[in-house]
Amino acid sequence: MTDTNRRWLLKSRPQGAIKDSDFDLVETDIPTPGEGEFLVRVTHLSFDPTQRGWLGGDTYLPAVRIGDPVRAGAIGQVIASNHPKFRPGQLVQGTFGWQEYVVSNGMTETGPVSAVHPGITPEQALGIFGITGLTAWFGLTDLGKPQPGDTVVVSGAAGATGSVVVQVAKAMGCKVIGIAGGPEKCAWVRDVAGADACIDYRAGGVAAAIRAEAPKGVNVVFENVGGEIFDAALANLALRARVVLCGGISSYNDTAEDRSPGLRNYMNITVMRARVEGFIVLDYAPRFAEGVQALAALRAEGKLKTAEDVAHGFENCPATLRRLFEGKNFGKQLLKLADPPLPLA
Repeated sequence: MTDTNRRWLLKSRPQGAIKDSDFDLVETDIPTPGEGEFLVRVTHLSFDPTQRGWLGGDTYLPAVRIGDPVRAGAIGQVIASNHPKFRPGQLVQGTFGWQEYVVSNGMTETGPVSAVHPGITPEQALGIFGITGLTAWFGLTDLGKPQPGDTVVVSGAAGATGSVVVQVAKAMGCKVIGIAGGPEKCAWVRDVAGADACIDYRAGGVAAAIRAEAPKGVNVVFENVGGEIFDAALANLALRARVVLCGGISSYNDTAEDRSPGLRNYMNITVMRARVEGFIVLDYAPRFAEGVQALAALRAEGKLKTAEDVAHGFENCPATLRRLFEGKNFGKQLLKLADPPLPLA
């Protein structure tokens, strides 16, 4: 064990892109677990676009309070325990935040702490079998309802969620068109994730490119980006299309002054009698085991490949979060703090 607990605390609400100065890196004593509590040393942190929303204000969860650790999903190892359900040495998962050590009673603000299943790596637990994979699975299958032969467009297709959506849609017999930034990411979406085509949005002409790949229109849109990319998909809807609104990362750093003016092709939703629905994956918490089982089955069949982008070093938390909004991450963005197993207290 180290002698101190480092924590990144929110200092001020970010305006535009996040800066190191929005946070304070502080050192405190390592907390001691009381009766019914256990001490976790965090080994891996998850970085997700939704964290930017939590820093800016109330969303589907209350905003991170000024002076509190930044909220984040994490994996850690129990190193001391006075709790009957958690034993020293055990890997656990929960919303532990940007801190190296945390005391828990088994509950976090987003739900209970859970044991990591043996045979699942921390990277998989936070990615394909965590909120990332479950977001892809339930968003696509429950809301998108793809049928064999449907054409599915996935924005952010080289990202953590989008890359899973691409592969699940292919496994369900769909034609899949990904949208990603740059030749390298597009090549991965096609050659590894298995999309039928991938459009490089940096080359421009996204609406025309979708039309060329889907001349009869798009049956399912899984939207992770928003803005002009979303508008291009709306211009190409098929009759009775289903539009799944998962995220809009292109605008998360917008201020009131530079917010985009809105969608131009929204009336095509009416013309094509499309259905648009947003969702929060936490609503599916009672069915998480079902989703993990389905994803595990696809992976066992060789139909689900993953990409993890792993940064290192607790001091790099703000820079790692920025990667999501700079188009630098490839697949699931993680930060590794330590390799389990760790010395126990």
